[in-house]
Amino acid sequence: MKFIPTELDGVVLIEPVVHDDARGFFVETYVRSLFRDHGIDVDFVQDNHSQSSKGVLRGMHYQVRHGQAKLVRVVRGEVFDVAVDVRPGSPSFGRWTGHTLSANNRRQLFIPAGFAHGYCVLSDTAEVIYKCSDYYHPEDEGGLIWNDPEVGIDWPVEEPVLSEKDQRHPRLKDILPPEVKG
Repeated sequence: MKFIPTELDGVVLIEPVVHDDARGFFVETYVRSLFRDHGIDVDFVQDNHSQSSKGVLRGMHYQVRHGQAKLVRVVRGEVFDVAVDVRPGSPSFGRWTGHTLSANNRRQLFIPAGFAHGYCVLSDTAEVIYKCSDYYHPEDEGGLIWNDPEVGIDWPVEEPVLSEKDQRHPRLKDILPPEVKG
């Protein structure tokens, strides 16, 4: 596996080694010892799987007191995956990074706790699987509005399909501090 640091400390783009032949392919998507060797020492406790249609934007989500590191990959279709640093006091607070993840490129994105996460679907449909380092706590949810002008995410979709909840998230300046634990 190739571990590629992004412009945000701790967020890592991962390119696995893919073994293709006439039968199909084989790929290791997570090897704990390799991740540890590259500074990602996280115990994952939950896997999530979502399916969405073109133009759907899910995000930007985080948990306040139960921060979740995530390892995100796409098993069908293509998404633009984004992480925003929401850690109070971080030198990159409010900055974002975005990467195209797809079933074809098989890239993964590791996002540490303390980051808001979201993605928009670029293909007709997409299935996203991600590992989490803490359990989902609905009472602990936080969110950042997807189009916060101060964050300035350059989404490749102009009028995304959003859930009611995602339409109501506040701007970054209205949520922090005091809350997010990295």
